[in-house]
Amino acid sequence: MLNGLKEAPNCVTIRPIGPVEEYILEYLSEFIAERCNIKCLIDSEIEIPEFVYNKTRDQYNSKLIIKHLIENHPVDTNKFIGVTNIDLFIPILKYVFGIAQIEGNYSIISTHRLYPEFYDKPSNPGLFIERTKKTALHEIGHTFGLTHCRDLECVMHSSARIKDTDIKSSFFCPTCSDLFKWYSHEKYKQAGQIN
Repeated sequence: MLNGLKEAPNCVTIRPIGPVEEYILEYLSEFIAERCNIKCLIDSEIEIPEFVYNKTRDQYNSKLIIKHLIENHPVDTNKFIGVTNIDLFIPILKYVFGIAQIEGNYSIISTHRLYPEFYDKPSNPGLFIERTKKTALHEIGHTFGLTHCRDLECVMHSSARIKDTDIKSSFFCPTCSDLFKWYSHEKYKQAGQIN
């Protein structure tokens, strides 16, 4: 675990928001680095801000969390993904697995609804980690400019329900893969890191 990161801009910072098991962060770090061909670092845990909790819904407003991260946790890295175990929502939906700024730097995912036990199924650590990896890559894809894909097996396909996450793969489809490479190349080019 790395604290107080001051790294080159071409990397992804994973940061737990509230307690998150270390093995989850390590799996995500290795997976994101491999899939995105980008350095991935784990930073120290930050507290869940009290004001993001909605007592009526017994959930946490993910848009307020993103806003809080932008205002209070600037990073010197290209992308920032918060990982939390709290139940997230946005006002127009009952829940979300994660959200991201399209072509921005910040995203967040929740593991809360990714556990099979949430759906009264037996524990399945392998399935849980696969769901977590897909959710993280999906949100990082958004920060690079990718939108939802029509291909049901593409990781960028929308996940309105957990079965949508289970159907899709943990890979970009060929079109999204090409777009991801192009968008990431452009980001580094603008940052003066490549010609």
